[in-house]
Amino acid sequence: MPKIESLLNPSAFNLFSSKSLFNPSISSSSIFSPAPRLRRISSPSSLSIRCSATHQMEAVVDSVSPEQFRVDVLSESLPFIQKFRGKTIVVKYGGAAMKSLSLQASVVNDLVLLSCVGLRPILVHGGGPEINNWLKRLNIEVVFRDGLRVTDAETMKIVSMVLVGDVNKNLVSLINKAGASAAGLCGVDGRLLTARPAPNAAQLGFVGEVARVDPTVLQALLDKGHIPVVSSVAADESGQMYNINADTVAGELAAALGAEKLILLTDVAGILEDRDDPKSLVKQIDIKGVKKMMEEGRIGGGMIPKVNCCVRSLAQGVRTASIIDGRLEHSLLLEIMTDNGAGTMIIG
Repeated sequence: MPKIESLLNPSAFNLFSSKSLFNPSISSSSIFSPAPRLRRISSPSSLSIRCSATHQMEAVVDSVSPEQFRVDVLSESLPFIQKFRGKTIVVKYGGAAMKSLSLQASVVNDLVLLSCVGLRPILVHGGGPEINNWLKRLNIEVVFRDGLRVTDAETMKIVSMVLVGDVNKNLVSLINKAGASAAGLCGVDGRLLTARPAPNAAQLGFVGEVARVDPTVLQALLDKGHIPVVSSVAADESGQMYNINADTVAGELAAALGAEKLILLTDVAGILEDRDDPKSLVKQIDIKGVKKMMEEGRIGGGMIPKVNCCVRSLAQGVRTASIIDGRLEHSLLLEIMTDNGAGTMIIG
């Protein structure tokens, strides 16, 4: 039987849903098909090998019953389930995966499946596009400086309303509908996060940083089998609310919880060896290597704060941090349940 990562394409993960896992009417050939975008093809010889593997895979699919094929694939998943069972995984959700309904459903289903097989996932989210939409509806100017939202008192009220009251509860509802039990909260709840003003607060307004994390409320939810959904809003000691970068919140929570893995969903393939070559994906790199790439200017733009977030979390005890392609359906399962992953994994 071929390895699971060589068989699965995004639609293949429907196999694991309660509606399809034991449904004889769904044929194995309709669930599994070659997935070229999950592998890099660098030469004609590799293309020949890939085609040969594809034909072999199709032959295997045709030679076994749908039921046996499903069992074989689930068996291939066992080592990954054993590796991560009982481990905490922090996922930062945003970008294309938040804008597309199909990708949103993919992320939700992945979280539910991971929870069902014994992982302890936490979802951290922002909601920039939704905030912009509401600000425009209310005729409030949207202003950014150095890539950060200028957040005055009026804008902060909208940020809290959208992230805590709208985006967060919608995600909780979707997870509950998919069969798990989610609990929505922001940094204020249970004193999960204490904020402080960002260094350039005079220019940015109520944009904050994480001053302190108390993960007690998260631990209680995880121990009861819930999936915490955290919005990136928190208050300082005086009760003033701040808008905090969701990547930063995810990294700090992962560190405070001693998470096995931090995963940042992005709109790119991951870290690229050559920023102008989308095929030059770096599959795995250590802290020393990624710092060298930044010094050489090969990592730039919006990738810099994401990499810094990963490096900081690794330095505080997180085992691995991954920057993955959220444009791929079921990118979370690809990252956790296969050897190939779905982006770049940074290790300590």
